[in-house]
This record gives sequence, C-alpha cells and structure tokens, in this order.
Amino acid sequence: MTSPAIPPPHPPPGTGAVNGRRDSGPGPGTGTALAALAAVVVAAVACLVAVYAAPQSSRAPVAWGSGAAAVVLCAAVAVAAHARLTARELRAGIERRDAEAAERDAAALHFATSTVPALVERLREGASAETALAAAPPVGSEAHRRVLMSVAAEVHRGEALRASAMSACANAAGRVQALATGMAADLREMEHRHADEAVLGDLLHLDHRTAQAGRLADSIAVLTGARSGRRWAKPIVMESILRGAMGRISGYQRIRLHSTSTSAIAGHAAEGVMHTLAELMDNAANFSPPTSEVHVYVEEVAAGIVITVEDGGLVMGEVALRRAQEAVCGESDLTTLSGTRLGLAVVGRLARKHGLSVSFRPSAHGGTGVLVRVPRELVTEARREEPAARPGGDALPDHRPAAVQPRTAGADTAAEPERGAAEDPAPVPSGRDAEHTRAPADGHGDSGLPQRRRGQTLATASRSPRGADGSGPSGTARTRSASRPADRSGARFGAFRRAVRGDGAPGTPGPGDEGGTAATAPDPTLTRSS
Repeated sequence: MTSPAIPPPHPPPGTGAVNGRRDSGPGPGTGTALAALAAVVVAAVACLVAVYAAPQSSRAPVAWGSGAAAVVLCAAVAVAAHARLTARELRAGIERRDAEAAERDAAALHFATSTVPALVERLREGASAETALAAAPPVGSEAHRRVLMSVAAEVHRGEALRASAMSACANAAGRVQALATGMAADLREMEHRHADEAVLGDLLHLDHRTAQAGRLADSIAVLTGARSGRRWAKPIVMESILRGAMGRISGYQRIRLHSTSTSAIAGHAAEGVMHTLAELMDNAANFSPPTSEVHVYVEEVAAGIVITVEDGGLVMGEVALRRAQEAVCGESDLTTLSGTRLGLAVVGRLARKHGLSVSFRPSAHGGTGVLVRVPRELVTEARREEPAARPGGDALPDHRPAAVQPRTAGADTAAEPERGAAEDPAPVPSGRDAEHTRAPADGHGDSGLPQRRRGQTLATASRSPRGADGSGPSGTARTRSASRPADRSGARFGAFRRAVRGDGAPGTPGPGDEGGTAATAPDPTLTRSS
C-alpha cells in the first residue's frame, strides 16, 4: 500500500523559545569566573588593608595569612557560584523537559481521541486507505505517522473482510429464502393433489417447518442489510398479520389472540410488522413454561396501534430489561451480538426501519410484556370490494382472513358435482402468505370450488348432492356417478378443515389454527366444540 506524502514531524510549539533562552543565557562557567574574579578583588583589597594596618614587624605574617585566607575565600566563592548556577540550569532543564512531555502527551491524546477515530470512521464509510490518510491532519512525530499508516491498513483490511462476510451471508440468506419460497409452493401444489388426511397433515407440518426456516432466513437478511420478505401491494388486516406471525413459530398452539381491530397495516410495512411480532411471540414462547399461554392484545389508540405480547415466564430483572431495551432501541453491531439475542437485534432493526416503538415491562401474567406501537402512518383501512348479489338472497360480505376461510361444496352447487370433484381444495395458507384476501363473489373459490355461504353447516357440505326439488338426477347410473365426486369433495374439505383447525392427525401443525379471540366474530358453524 502506497501511503500519501505526510509532512515530516516538526518540533512541538514552544520548544524553540525554550531552546532560545537556553542558548542566549550565560552558562555555568561564565558565572563561576565572574564570581571568582569578584572574590579575588575583594580579598586582595582586604589583604592590602590588613597588611598596611599591621605593625612593621608583623606585616609579613599578616600578608601570608591574609593571602591564604583570600585564596580559600575565592575558591569557596567560585565553588558556591558554580553550584548555584548549575542547580539553576538543571531546574530550567527539568522545566523544559516537563513542558515538552506535556506537549507530547497532549499531541498523543489528540492523536488517539480525534485523529485515529476520524480515520477509522472514513474507512468504515467506504474510503480507501490512501484517501483516508490524505484527509487526516498532519501528525507531530514519525512514530505517530507510522502508527496511523498501520491502523489505516489494518482497518481497511478488516472492513474488506467484514463487507465480504456480510455479502456472503446476505447472498446465502437470499438463496435460503428462494428455496423456502419454492418449497412452500411445492407443498401447496401437493396439498392440492392429495386428499388423504394423514398425507395432508404431514404436508401441513412440512409447510409449517418451511415457514419457520423462511423466518430464520429473513432474520439473517435483516441483520445483513439485505432485502427480507415480500412487499404486499395492498394493506393487510391486523388479524392476518397476527395469524401470519403465529404461523412462523413452533409454539403457535400456545398463542392466544385478543383482538377486535379492523384496521390494516400498509403493504410495504406489513411484512416487517409481521416479522417483528413473530420474533416477539417466539421469544415469549421459548422463555416461558411449555404449559403456559402467551397472550397477544391489540388496542387502537390515537398514535396508532399498540400490540402487547405477554408471557407467564420468569420476570426479567432491571439489568436484563435494560439490556433488552438497548437491543431493540440502540444501534446494533453484529460484533457485540450473542447467539441468544439475535431475535431482539432483528426486532431493533425492523423497528428503526418502520418507525415502530418497542418497550418492555413486567407482565400481569407473571412474566414479561412487550409493547409494540405501530405509528399512525402505517395504519390504514383494508380494501373492501362489494360482492355481487347472489341469486336468491342478498350478498353477505365475508371478512374472515384467508387463514381461517375454508372452501367447501355447498348445497347450492349440487348441480355441478363434476367440477367440484375435478379440482382440489385450496392450499392451506402459511404464515408467509397471510394476506387478507376475499373470495370471489360468484360463490366459487380461486380454484373453481364452490364457496360456502354463511349459515350453511358442514354436514350440508359433505352430504350427497340433491337437486333443487330434493330428488337426484334421473337414472341410477347418473345418480351414482354424481354422488361419488360430491362425497369425495366433502371428505376433502373435512380433511382440510380438521388439518387447519388442529382436529386432524395428531401433531399436525396449522398456521391458521385459532389461538384466541378472532378479529371478527367466527361463524357459529365453525366454532370449536369444547
């Protein structure tokens, strides 16, 4: 890596002034000489005065004695002056070194707290090492320059590895999503072809497992910044959002819904809200006793829709609540995530993307409650189309979601047994396709099967066909050939109904299984017996 030219290190400010004072000031030798000269002059004058003041006979001893004293005095003065000047010079040097050390510390602190973080931030934004080094401020030493170059090279390499890993994970998540979508389509095609209850139950079980695998792939896509899930072209009603989230978790039988909301979520945010609720429901089901229930409440407020998920598990402590709140509200970094908190990280990413508000609190059921507020901008009304009037009566709109909307051969379609037998029942919608759909208004489903009317019982659907006057078609052979397909069609719907509502084969999953109060009043003929 070729690094840009960085200015050579320059001395810290203030050092030149200190050096100037040191060079211009007198040294220890000059001061000592001056002090010795002054001492000699004073001693000489004192000796002369002492000699002339002494008698003639004692002048010689006085001269010798005063001379020796003068020499000793001059030497002592010179030594003292030299020591004083040396101490002063040492003190000045110490002060100068302290100032230089303080300047170096300040430069190192600025280098560590400002220069290096700015360089790392530019590299994380996608700049190359050369560009980031060129934009960095000049450093004051060669050591800092080398450190800056090493940091730039290592961070650039780490960011390249991180980007490659994220791209690989996103690509893998996309492939898993495609495989899960294709597998779900294949399973629904098989559900069309097979009428055996055991086979249909196994297919529904596989469909449910596929929905869970798809949710995991969507979670990885959310964490890696890839596209997750699908985008709906029209609003999705809240009932379908809740049941779609239920269909993506393993413990869907323990979820109890309490909702009377008739609002819908905008299509572009429906998948994100559904995925958020699925993660919270799965978290509540996993961290609560296997025999307890998870209750989901929906409340419409002025600011939007508040969805509460409450479990009966252990109450989270203050530290755990604060950590969970930070996971769903703060900026999540994949390097700080543990393997047990990926769900909360996904919730946090989706909450920031769609403007959701997520908070934790103790639950009235003894566990932990999570409140999710969907903003008013994402809340709308479901599109409703007025169905055409049916012969013999007024058209009754059916507001049940697709997850609990069966299709059956009714008594009014007994004249068309061949078409009812030729086509299979509609596939069981899983959590990945919980879209609010409406049955065609002509009394027939998308696959051509007749649509049951409100008030028509299941027994009527599975009964052998009759004409309008109560008698079968003329001819014994025609009667047999007409009754067998109709009976088979009723049996298929019975298997479909039991599989969807959990009354079929043991262990058969049904993402559309009713786990609580539905968003709209269920049909009396479809109410589960106690």
